[in-house]
Amino acid sequence: MNILVLTYWSYNDALIQTYTLPYVQIISKYLPENSKIFLLTLDKDKCNGNSKNNIDNIQYISFQYKPFGFSGIIMWFKILIKLFWIIKKERITTIHAWCTPAGMLGYILSILTFKKLIIDSYEPHAEAMVENGSWKKSSFAFRLLFRFEKYQTKRAQHLVAATYGMKKYAELKYKHVKNNFFVKPACVNLELFSKANIKNLALLDELQLVKKIVCVYAGKFGGIYLDHEVFDFFSVAENFWGEKFRVLLLSSHSKEEIESFIIQSQLNSETLVHRFVDHIEMPNYLGLGDFAITPVKPVPTKRYCTPIKDGEYWALGLPIVITKNISEDSELIEKYKIGAVIEDLNKESYLKAIHEIDELISGNTRIELYNKIRPIAENHRNFVIAENIYNEIYSKG
Repeated sequence: MNILVLTYWSYNDALIQTYTLPYVQIISKYLPENSKIFLLTLDKDKCNGNSKNNIDNIQYISFQYKPFGFSGIIMWFKILIKLFWIIKKERITTIHAWCTPAGMLGYILSILTFKKLIIDSYEPHAEAMVENGSWKKSSFAFRLLFRFEKYQTKRAQHLVAATYGMKKYAELKYKHVKNNFFVKPACVNLELFSKANIKNLALLDELQLVKKIVCVYAGKFGGIYLDHEVFDFFSVAENFWGEKFRVLLLSSHSKEEIESFIIQSQLNSETLVHRFVDHIEMPNYLGLGDFAITPVKPVPTKRYCTPIKDGEYWALGLPIVITKNISEDSELIEKYKIGAVIEDLNKESYLKAIHEIDELISGNTRIELYNKIRPIAENHRNFVIAENIYNEIYSKG
């Protein structure tokens, strides 16, 4: 049973390293002996898939990424020809696509080759791009992907969504409901992110965070995320906690980009500590925090997404400040009182959330919060969820 896994991301992207590869390795456990997995990545720099270190039975297929447009269409045409040949040559039995943009290619290949199609991380992408301002609803890109999202929904033998609500969305928007429907939020490595990573003394001293109230954020600004609003929140927090407050920002944004946000929000530059670290270092850095923030834009389709970082925050026992109606996470945070939900993007709502966080961190020790929050990750972000789903799909055909 040979599998072709399709993604829309670069090999070095966290979405491959933490959101794809761990699951692909789980899938490999349920395949017959001597099975092969071929994994497509779209890399921003030219690279040869054969130059990557193959893990177990995973072989990489790499193409240079081109944005949507004429060059992008040429790229997809070349990929289509190459993958069609690989499917035939390697006797691929199943096409397993991550997210609907890659699923569009998976759908076409499935039709051409009569192979089984599985859509993983199944959530709205076309409407999400409109809601975050990247596309217009009248654009060719939106109309093309939305139409193919309908096709994928009907064609796929299995759909693996991020939330239960996605089933209703598919019924409403795509006019189709699949019986073989699974729910798998972004899982977290509970051994990598654990109590051992809390408040690393050497890092606290190095970053001058000793006896500070530290808000951590690992991620980007813009696109599906808020930008200047996050720094406005930091500014309100700085006014509330004063000199004790610090932001540990783990981001690939340039120093110049960050400084422009700092100036716009009138934030003290010393309040923010900016670093970019590899994912393997992330647990110790996130563990320096007293709370975290998940600034996903609160647009309708984000009810069906799965914020990857939330599982890592919870695994480290961090309260989370989150915008409303994000996945099922906003409801979990509100229900179990393990953070704060920002209802509106204004200073009054930011201050209310800060009061709630202050009550949590002043009324509990760091270890008490860990013991309260860690079970949320264990119950809702455990890789056992993925194990059970892939066992059902691949062991039973």
